[in-house]
Amino acid sequence: MRSGRSAVGQTGPVSPAPDGVQREAAYQVEVSRRMREVEASILSRAPEHDLEPSLDRIRAVMELLGDPQHTFPVVHVTGTNGKTSTARMVESLLREIGLKTGRFTSPHLHSMLERIAIGGRSIESQRFLAAYDEVIPFVEMIDARSILDGGPPMTYFEVLVAVAYAAFADLPVDVAVVEVGMGGSWDATNVVDATVSVVTPIAIDHTHFLGDTVEEIATEKSGIIKADAITVSGLQVESDAVEVIVDRANEVGARLVVEGTDFGVTARDTAVGGQQISVRGLAGDYEDLFLPLYGSHQAQNAAVAVAAVEAFLGGGEQPLDIEVVRAGLAAVESPGRLEIVRRSPTVLVDAAHNPAGARALRDAMADSFTFARLVGVVAVMKDKEAGQMLEALEPVLDEVVVTRTTSPRAMTPRLLGEIASEIFGEHRVTVVDELPDALDLAAGMADAGGGVSGGVLATGSVVTAAEVRMLLGTTSV
Repeated sequence: MRSGRSAVGQTGPVSPAPDGVQREAAYQVEVSRRMREVEASILSRAPEHDLEPSLDRIRAVMELLGDPQHTFPVVHVTGTNGKTSTARMVESLLREIGLKTGRFTSPHLHSMLERIAIGGRSIESQRFLAAYDEVIPFVEMIDARSILDGGPPMTYFEVLVAVAYAAFADLPVDVAVVEVGMGGSWDATNVVDATVSVVTPIAIDHTHFLGDTVEEIATEKSGIIKADAITVSGLQVESDAVEVIVDRANEVGARLVVEGTDFGVTARDTAVGGQQISVRGLAGDYEDLFLPLYGSHQAQNAAVAVAAVEAFLGGGEQPLDIEVVRAGLAAVESPGRLEIVRRSPTVLVDAAHNPAGARALRDAMADSFTFARLVGVVAVMKDKEAGQMLEALEPVLDEVVVTRTTSPRAMTPRLLGEIASEIFGEHRVTVVDELPDALDLAAGMADAGGGVSGGVLATGSVVTAAEVRMLLGTTSV
């Protein structure tokens, strides 16, 4: 080691300047510190379930930013169930074609960074912070203006939408696949004019904001359908929402293509790790596709995604390369959606949080899995239809352990247990106050048959899926 004179005039060893590794480590520490600070600031705002329906605030911020959301084409996805999986499928197909993609989905499982994806991966902290720093002065300006007018500051969700659109424009992306948060007409994402709109199945949910009937909810969701766009509908023909979507498309002059008439699943078989499907698209047939997700509802989501990509790339007039479709669907991941997170015993998590989602989960379990004994771990939010969800799941669960997540919105285990006992009978219901204890107990119950293959299904909310994933050491998305 060299000796010399220090900066304060004393003779002694001279410490070497930090090398690249040290500088990078210090930089990452600072990025992590800032990210925690920014996350805390965003989380201090009104949450997604506490909002005042309006596009005024997000539009004002976008205008001050120069309307970055108009600098890239968008595939906009709404519906009640299947939105996130469908958005991920669309994005995977577009990425396989060679496009630079952005993706916005919600809610997240573990980190808000998951909501904004670039090239199929969660946005890096540095890029998120750069977009946030660009957006926040204008957010604060609109906050002040709204409060002065007697309104609320921007919500958690509105700020994340603004950050996402700024990040997509700054990159820039070739296309963004954007999932609505709630509804459609006044959802903060709806400041875009999408090239393609996608409507997944619609059911009763979020009635305090969207309405008490399927028709009312469909009316809100149909607001993403814009003039001269193509709308890809995954609604079942018997759905009460169909007429609403048709009327909206006719009103604005959008072209409507419908599953079961213009495209759809033509063949489907279960397979190890997922399913093998064939799809008739808008412009071609695509056979022998492997989809690493379970359930007929995911096959239908895949058909919708293929049609949406056909609509985006060639107006539905040109078939896609079959190898691109195969590779794009085979690469799809949808964490927290009937996902195996542990073996021996098998533990599955699913984010079903309403009766329609629970019915799809029930059918997928019956279709794709065979357990000698299946134990449910169920934790539900107090504003959800817990009874209808449990009724849907009862045929596939031998026993159920009811519990709660750490969310302040969680229904108490005692109340959930009373509801479950009426449906399952008291002898099939166990009430456990804490989720980790409930998961341990359910795993033991599933294994109680000795060598018999047992499983655990944890469901009831996105938070339930996320917390079980974390307890079992799975946090990747």
